[in-house]
Amino acid sequence: MEENLKRINKFLSEVGYCSRREADKLIEAGRVTINGKVPEMGTKISKDDVVHVDGKPIKDTNEGFVYLAFNKPIGIVCTTDTRVEKDNIIDYINYHKRIFPIGRLDKPSEGLILLTDDGDIVNKILRAGYNNEKEYLVTVNKPISQTFIERMSNGVPILDTISKKCTVEKLGTNEFRIILTQGLNRQIRRMCEYLDYEVETLKRIRIMNIKLDMPVGTYRELTEAEFKEMNALLDSSAKQMAEEKKTNDTNPTSRRKIKP
Repeated sequence: MEENLKRINKFLSEVGYCSRREADKLIEAGRVTINGKVPEMGTKISKDDVVHVDGKPIKDTNEGFVYLAFNKPIGIVCTTDTRVEKDNIIDYINYHKRIFPIGRLDKPSEGLILLTDDGDIVNKILRAGYNNEKEYLVTVNKPISQTFIERMSNGVPILDTISKKCTVEKLGTNEFRIILTQGLNRQIRRMCEYLDYEVETLKRIRIMNIKLDMPVGTYRELTEAEFKEMNALLDSSAKQMAEEKKTNDTNPTSRRKIKP
């Protein structure tokens, strides 16, 4: 029956192997087989089909999902590709189940990152446009001016767009706190570079309601209360994004884009 079929990327996500996005990459690379054959993107499977990744069988164990908060040290790379990157987050944690990071925190940075084997929660968090707060402590190479704080807060041109308005607070001569609601590649470093500052240290101390409260290099499981609040925030973000999309569709000039 058609209703009992599911897309192969959704299956790999639901059994906790990887996110749907990563599953698509595996399929495209020809590393996934269904009943011994390499599938096309979007292929659907039934419960009787046999799925392998890199020749290893993938099964739904029906175990509960894992949600970890990890204090990433500087020098560790947020990738699941253990074959290429020796300083990867997966080997460093060495967890007894297959898990993967939610988003990224670049190699020279430290602090909070979440890991899980729940592909659906990864998709909810990473979906483009979700307005989820991420808080950082940053030190730069020279004294921070009021102009720097104001321009960082109001958005600067990076990566062919303008960064969204955000909260920026000066904490010391060379240190500030920043709360972002978007996740552009190396965003804080690029924003500082645009204003002729260089980031010396960068630490993420919060993702949504989850706070950094463990020593560097250690992890803990999310509490039930944290997980429930996180889901509530995700639902709220989804509604807010839907409203923003309606506004942008009716008022194209509200989009903060830079013309080439």
